[in-house]
Amino acid sequence: MSVQLLSPEGMAQPVPYHHVSIATGSRQVHVAGQVGRDADGKPVGDTDELADQVAQALRNTARGLAGAGASFADVVRLRFYVTDWTPEQMDDLMAGVGRVADELAIPQPFPPSSLIGVEVLYAPDVRVEIEADAVLD
Repeated sequence: MSVQLLSPEGMAQPVPYHHVSIATGSRQVHVAGQVGRDADGKPVGDTDELADQVAQALRNTARGLAGAGASFADVVRLRFYVTDWTPEQMDDLMAGVGRVADELAIPQPFPPSSLIGVEVLYAPDVRVEIEADAVLD
């Protein structure tokens, strides 16, 4: 296995992600920010629904990983950018993850992850953008 995920003793718990990833391998995969749109660039689901956008953005991230011969098992870092973020939205974000976690074999807890609140992304209807970094042997 090229990726080991862990949370050393003394680091904040519980969180829905590991604090550390250790990767061995020579091929790095970096998936650009993915959003809740289909292959034609059309919004999927309810554009006001954060959970719908998170689920589709994760599906798109999985497609990007697969195109490089990777999966979420190879991911060493995830970044979530969410517009107008407030902590009260965490349930909606995690609901989106929950919709696709089994389908996409997303490890639970996640690999090390960041959740970054931003004012706006590239279009007004885009609520979330997800980036992934992976390492392959």
